[in-house]
Amino acid sequence: MQKQLKRAKLIKSIPLRREDHVEAHTEPEEERDEHLKEQLKEELEAKLEEIKEQSLAEKQAAKPVRTGLKSPGAQKKDLEKLEIDTEGNIIHAHRREPEKKEVKKESRGIQPGEKNDKSLKAQKRLTPREEELKEADAIPKTFDELKRALEEQVGLNKSFDVIFREMVFGGQKTGIFYFNGFAKDTALISVLERLSYADYGQGRRHGGFDERENLEERRRAGKEAGDAQGQGDAEKKDGKLGGLAVIDLFDEALIPHIQVEKAAKLSKVIDAVSAGGSAFFFEGHPEAICVDAKSFPARSTEEPDLERVVRGSRDGFVETLMTNVTLVRRRVRDPRLKLELTKVGQRTKSDVCIAYISDICDMDLVEAVKDKIQAVEVDGLPLAEKQLEEAIVGRGWNPYPMVRYSERPDVVSAHLLEGHVIVMVDTSPSVMIIPTTFFHHVQHAEEYRQTPIVGSYLRWVRFLGIAASIFLLPLWYLVVSSPELKPVGLEFVGPQQEGLIPLLGQFLIAELGIDLMRMAAVHTPTPLATAMGLVAAILIGDIAVKTGLFVNEVIMYLAVAAVGTFATPSYELSLANRISRLGLLLAAAIFRVPGFVLASTFLVVFLSVQRSYNTPYMWPFIPFNLKAMVDIMVRRPFLSMKTRMSLTKTTDRTRQPVR
Repeated sequence: MQKQLKRAKLIKSIPLRREDHVEAHTEPEEERDEHLKEQLKEELEAKLEEIKEQSLAEKQAAKPVRTGLKSPGAQKKDLEKLEIDTEGNIIHAHRREPEKKEVKKESRGIQPGEKNDKSLKAQKRLTPREEELKEADAIPKTFDELKRALEEQVGLNKSFDVIFREMVFGGQKTGIFYFNGFAKDTALISVLERLSYADYGQGRRHGGFDERENLEERRRAGKEAGDAQGQGDAEKKDGKLGGLAVIDLFDEALIPHIQVEKAAKLSKVIDAVSAGGSAFFFEGHPEAICVDAKSFPARSTEEPDLERVVRGSRDGFVETLMTNVTLVRRRVRDPRLKLELTKVGQRTKSDVCIAYISDICDMDLVEAVKDKIQAVEVDGLPLAEKQLEEAIVGRGWNPYPMVRYSERPDVVSAHLLEGHVIVMVDTSPSVMIIPTTFFHHVQHAEEYRQTPIVGSYLRWVRFLGIAASIFLLPLWYLVVSSPELKPVGLEFVGPQQEGLIPLLGQFLIAELGIDLMRMAAVHTPTPLATAMGLVAAILIGDIAVKTGLFVNEVIMYLAVAAVGTFATPSYELSLANRISRLGLLLAAAIFRVPGFVLASTFLVVFLSVQRSYNTPYMWPFIPFNLKAMVDIMVRRPFLSMKTRMSLTKTTDRTRQPVR
């Protein structure tokens, strides 16, 4: 065969006839070359046919001596594969240049400066450490290895609430992994009941559905799709059943649950189970199915103690995130309400939800909040929203709250419609409202449950109470200590008799006594709270005055300031105002009038320079906005509020259609 090929390749050296040379000189150069090529090709093809016939005759006459030689039919096919290229060379057909690939490269527009595929693959190649971590995180195919991995990572057989149960469904060995107390019994029972009827051999019927017939149809469908070579046990070994993977079969047909997800990493499965789900492993398969069948211990929705109203809804947020999301969705049924979920904490992996209305809220504000939450790197958030607030707001030693908390779904929904961002943390009933100002903390839902004039009156009374809680005691002490400051007609202001303790000491002791009573009321059981209040009132009010430790005026003015503190809707703002009151009292006692003026100015300037996510804290007072200030001071009728406040830079400012 090789000798015949060599003989054929020597055809190129055959000299041209004399007549051809003569004609070549008489024809144009291009036509001459074309004529010579065609003539040479015809001669080569004739010689090739001769070689094929001669070689075939020799092979048919000779019998093969050794085994492994090709049959005459195969040798004939080899000879038929010989071709002549454009240059007159005799070549094999499979050795032709891949012209199609070159055309494909041209169509893709590959330029000389582009990187080749080998360099890209080299860049994507994982390091040995990454390969080791990837292999360690893969799901083991045998249950023995899987249980050893679970023992190391989650304490299987050590922690009593970690459950791994092995069962067989439809001839497939299956393992169920969950935490006892998290898994929802009814959902798991429904899944197991469905799986128990997936018997390939017996073909049981349940509820009019024949599992065996369904599986047979899937086998036939898989074979028709191109899996004709797989048969029976071979398909099962490859992890397929009639062309359909076992994982897909269980996912699509045998697990009757809505929230189902496949996972190929053991760490992802453990995270899903730690969040309350259940996982199904299948021996011999590198994937698992995570079922979100969880049930957390939760209390019923009740009215929050700090935001009670005479009229209005009685439901409030609870410690379960999904319940809180449902309460908001029930009030804001807008498809543009977005609820984005993220996790914070390397150990706790707390669920944090960011809620906003996409066509109202400023997206720059949303991105700023999301970036700060994602940048938080801590072990966990056991105290939920308070620790997260310190991480994303970073107010340091500032006593005034930069975010507003609420446990009422109607209040949160109203702020969503104003363009605010809502942050919910799982395990906490308190929801953060971002951004916020000082005047957001002095508003209450009761004002909007009454008529506009009644709501405005209640708002003014509340403003007076808050102002009294800050300035009443320092002003009274300043007037008493400097009698020349008393205006005409107020000469009676001041104590009628001197006490055994100086006035400043009486105020400080009374302030500490009120804080002690407040803390005692929080920590005292409800049946004993009434008795504790009576004892404290008698000790501080009656006996302290009769023994001469306090004067009556100190108790009276301190009680008014305390009432104003308790009338503040925001508990965080009331505590900050109490600290400001003590600072003003000390400044007035030490430096008299200049101290009080400087301390008051410092308080206003300090609050004015504070910003909550680039929002001035004292807006609309500083910087002044007349229209917004009127809305703050007066509770306007609902239909008269045509536009939203410009505080949050909303995209859609229209609240009501303009008529």
